[in-house]
Amino acid sequence: MRFGPLPGCSATQVAAWRWSITTWLSLIVLALAWEVVVAPLRPGGSWLALKAVPLLLPLPALLRGSAYAMQWALFVVLLYVLEGSVRILEAAPAAWLAAVELLLAVTFFVAAIVYLRPMKIEAKRRARPT
Repeated sequence: MRFGPLPGCSATQVAAWRWSITTWLSLIVLALAWEVVVAPLRPGGSWLALKAVPLLLPLPALLRGSAYAMQWALFVVLLYVLEGSVRILEAAPAAWLAAVELLLAVTFFVAAIVYLRPMKIEAKRRARPT
């Protein structure tokens, strides 16, 4: 299995891919730690830890640098932006965790856009009749 960004990517795209993968993996760890250990809704953990499952689905394709998976992940990460935005108003430590979640989700979003933008520009250029 190939691991890394798509071949032919610029140094900026490679860095953006690395940032996106790092933040995606951090979101998985945060989601699990938040609902199982740090600040679960109920003592001993909660079923809300299942919120990490949507993050696991595109992970193999993201690790391969798939542009399609990255586009799909952009939609998924918006759920975590929304959750972080809502739960940031809770009491500590949930507010701090929500702030970290929001930061990670927005960082992923920006990094994914930086990774995908040159590919989209090139695809539009190729589609244009000459």
